[in-house]
Amino acid sequence: MLTPLAASTQTEAVCRLAPVIPVLVIDDASSARALAEALVAGGLPALEVTLRTPAALEAISEMSKVEGGTVGAGTLLTPQDVQNAVAAGAKFGVSPGATDTILTACEEADLPLLPGAATASEAMRLLERGYSVQKFFPAEANGGAPALKAIGAPIPQVRFCPTGGVSLKNAGDYLGLSNTLCVGGSWVAPKDLVAKGDWKAIEELAAEAAALPR
Repeated sequence: MLTPLAASTQTEAVCRLAPVIPVLVIDDASSARALAEALVAGGLPALEVTLRTPAALEAISEMSKVEGGTVGAGTLLTPQDVQNAVAAGAKFGVSPGATDTILTACEEADLPLLPGAATASEAMRLLERGYSVQKFFPAEANGGAPALKAIGAPIPQVRFCPTGGVSLKNAGDYLGLSNTLCVGGSWVAPKDLVAKGDWKAIEELAAEAAALPR
C-alpha cells in the first residue's frame, strides 16, 4: 500500500520531468500512440489523459507503449476510475479535487496521485494527510499566479502543478513561483492538429513548452 509520503515523492518526480504536463482529452484512441510519440519527442514525457471520453482508457494503454513516456490518468473521481486507470497502464493519477475515498483508493492501488486543491484549507488538509505535491485547479478561475503565490507564503511546504486556463502566454507566470513544480495545459496538443495528424507541428509545440524556464 502506497503511503501519502511515497505518493508525493513519486508524483514530484513526474512533475520534474518537464515544465509542462500535457492535459489530453482523446476522442480517438487510434491516434493516441502517435500523439504520445510526438509529445515525448518534443521533450514532454509526462502525459495526462483525462477520463472524459470513452476512448481514454484505450488511449492510456496505447500511450503506455511509447518508450520514454510516463502516462497518467486524469479526472479520477471514483475507486472504479482508479482501478480502470491502473489496469490500462497508468503510472500516476490526477484528480480535480480530493476526497478520502479517492485518496484511499489510490493508496490501496499503489497509484501515485496528484490531488487537486483550490484553497488554503484544501491544501492544508491534503498536507495534513501527507500530500505535499498538489494540483492547483482550476488555476486561472481561482486567481491565477497571484493567488498561488499568496497560498505559498504561509504554506511553503506544498509544491503545485497549476492546471486550468494555463497557456503558453501565462505559463511563465506560474513557473516563476517557488511553489510551482510544473504546469498542466492542453495547448500543446490542439484538437485540430490531432485531427489532421500533424505530429510534426505538435512536436514543435511540445519543444517550445519544454524550453520554458522554471
